[in-house]
Amino acid sequence: MSVPQTKAELLFAIQTEFAKLRRELDGIAPERFAEPSLDGHAKGTMMSVGDLVAYLIGWGELVIKWIERDEQGLPVDFPETGYKWNELGRLAQKFYNDYQALPPAERLSRLAASKDRLVALIEARDDRALYGQPWYGKWPLGRMIQFNTSSPYANARGRLRKWKKTAGTA
Repeated sequence: MSVPQTKAELLFAIQTEFAKLRRELDGIAPERFAEPSLDGHAKGTMMSVGDLVAYLIGWGELVIKWIERDEQGLPVDFPETGYKWNELGRLAQKFYNDYQALPPAERLSRLAASKDRLVALIEARDDRALYGQPWYGKWPLGRMIQFNTSSPYANARGRLRKWKKTAGTA
């Protein structure tokens, strides 16, 4: 899928990639969610399917936080308070821990809720607000949203497909 350049393309990419991801996730038995059998987001680490979902929730909710703080005229710590861009593996570990206590169904529900909230935030904006000017550094808001939604959804789906083939469940 090409990189979205408009609101309509961004919404299409998010909805399409999320639907594909959700189909992959729906086929995984809840008891397999906790198995640390996927390569983690930090080099040399392992994660579970549940951790992968937590990672996606974490980034989705973080983007919502960025947008809401910006709307309120408050400073935004990128990527997150206490983290630098070169510490994304550590941030991934934080996300795993943040949602560890949630059962699989609740993680999936929370993931869908973060996607739905982001869609609503996108729908409340026009192409100019999303792509008409830089929002963070050289990146427009639409691109920052895409970096943390449709792209990671596609990446996660690929990880899950590979995992299923390796595990013999594809």
